[in-house]
Amino acid sequence: MKSVCLKQPGEISLVDIPPTRRGEGEILIKVRSAGICGSDIGAYKGVNPLVSYPRIIGHEIAGEVIEVPDDEVGLMPGDRVILEPYVYCGHCYPCSIGHTNCCENLTVRGVHIEGGMAEYVSHPRHLLHKVPDSIPWNLVPMAEPLVISMHAVKQSETRAGEHVVIFGAGQIGLLAAQYAMAIGAIAIVVDPVDERLALAKSLGIAHTINPVSSDAQEAIKVITKGRMAEVVIEASGAAPAIRNAIDYVSYAGRISLVGWPKNDIALPTALITKKELTIRGSRNSVGQFPESLRLIAEGKINVAALLTKSVSIDETPATVVDIAEHPERYLKVTCLF
Repeated sequence: MKSVCLKQPGEISLVDIPPTRRGEGEILIKVRSAGICGSDIGAYKGVNPLVSYPRIIGHEIAGEVIEVPDDEVGLMPGDRVILEPYVYCGHCYPCSIGHTNCCENLTVRGVHIEGGMAEYVSHPRHLLHKVPDSIPWNLVPMAEPLVISMHAVKQSETRAGEHVVIFGAGQIGLLAAQYAMAIGAIAIVVDPVDERLALAKSLGIAHTINPVSSDAQEAIKVITKGRMAEVVIEASGAAPAIRNAIDYVSYAGRISLVGWPKNDIALPTALITKKELTIRGSRNSVGQFPESLRLIAEGKINVAALLTKSVSIDETPATVVDIAEHPERYLKVTCLF
């Protein structure tokens, strides 16, 4: 069967591998669509330290059920499903308290174990979710980045009526802003690229700020009537944004860190203590796929607006290369099988 494989950093191609067979406790799926994620690009560039090579990439995977265990009652051949790609051990301390998203022994498809960018994949039954028929295949994989964004919002305990500053108008930031609005919060998107801010405006995000051409701190102060934002979600991973989050958040405010910085960042701990801030990391997601799919199906989150284009599996290797070389041209790409 066809698969998209990274032999080593900078070397990606379409390769033939033996057909996948259904594993014990798993369900065999014919892959119909897959998303190309920033982590796939990092793996191609050799800057993702978690990836081992060679590796079939892909963790944003959707498809059609082909084969199920004899005792399966919930899923049947022909059902549309999306994979939850975070395979957890179920035994470590985080798993024991329900934080399976940060399992000490976590293996993620396309990173630690073979990904799903292939014609068939076998995946644990408990990590599959039925997909509403109303969501087209090219949009189904976007439920995965949406759950990442939803988890970041939930980690900050965002409530209706609160102001939420979101750093970064990439797919995670824009999805987080949409979700914040869906639960009644007031989103403020900060990004240095005017085109991304224009897209944010088109999604109904009333407050957008370019920190290069304006005083972002003062603008947030005006929007919040002096309080500053009760919540800040850092989705860029940029060192200045992470540092500025502490200035942009209110006293007794909450910060959710979902962006991955390249290096350690010095933070003003005295100011964190003075403002009594709550700062939480946000990794992957837990239990949010059903809500994510419902929000997309009901049109409450516009994922289609973030889709740059869809390509075939044959075009995927060249597309990964082009995204790595020209990231400014892309927001989200899905491949169809």
